[in-house]
Amino acid sequence: MARHHNGQHIEVEPERRVRVAKERSMHIGVAVTERYQMTEVMQIAQRAEALGFDSLWVPEHPIIPVHIPTPFPNSPDGRVPEAYAHWPDPFVTLTAVATVTSRLKLATGICLVPEREPLVTAKVVASLDVLSHGRVLLGVGGGALREETEILGTPFGRRWQRLREHVEAMKALWTQEEASYQGEFVRFPAVKSYPKPSQQPHPPVLLGAQRGPRVLARVARYCEGWMPFGIAPDEAREAITRIHHLARDAGRRLEMLDVTVITTPDGLTRELLRRYQDAGVHRLVLPLRAGAGAGVTSLDHLAHLAPVVEQAQQG
Repeated sequence: MARHHNGQHIEVEPERRVRVAKERSMHIGVAVTERYQMTEVMQIAQRAEALGFDSLWVPEHPIIPVHIPTPFPNSPDGRVPEAYAHWPDPFVTLTAVATVTSRLKLATGICLVPEREPLVTAKVVASLDVLSHGRVLLGVGGGALREETEILGTPFGRRWQRLREHVEAMKALWTQEEASYQGEFVRFPAVKSYPKPSQQPHPPVLLGAQRGPRVLARVARYCEGWMPFGIAPDEAREAITRIHHLARDAGRRLEMLDVTVITTPDGLTRELLRRYQDAGVHRLVLPLRAGAGAGVTSLDHLAHLAPVVEQAQQG
């Protein structure tokens, strides 16, 4: 299929365009959440692609404050894990991964969009999508660390509105020759922003957040997918039905809704995988761990997760 960028005729490989996928089989992704170096992730990505994983997910925390009086809700002891301060920029990491892979989806899990500048982020995402021939999945979230969010310029209680405006503004930049946006947090006059993404109309945006009425409404309003943690198939089915209803009420049709569940490999039988698929879940993402035992590396653990991929492929 052809695209035109600045008058240039560019061919885009159809198999790279996730939004026109012909089948809805269950896919298995892997998330790198431990402290890591980009060179290590490049090795993990190459091995994951060879083993049949469909996507690699990398997280983001631009900074971690030294003094955090507010308990962190995403850890049992209320403390921010030390690894969070050592993660490289996700888009630099995924660019490196793109150069050593050809099929693996390049995913942020998650990008803290309210802590970024939307015009620059839109260009970074589009550039990576072009470089990778349409392999970007943009997982986004509002963030749970108040002090980080506020240091980077967003009132913590308003982060979800800012997230929406950023996503809407980036979509305008990706799809319009001359884009402008007027919101409370994001405002800019008509501008030109190139390159445009390879994927049409743009890379899917998945909201990383737990189930709740407001979360489902946000997915229905301005996202193409949802990325919750650890929900069961029946819960996923009910939520997916609700998202479609809310989207129709908002005048949207989400024919290719991408529901990606972050879970653990424990107890993932072939029957359970089939139940997730029947519920409308497109992908399961498994966290990659190192140090699970003496001498156990990330590549060792990746091999340990590989049977789940085989089960998913066998249906």
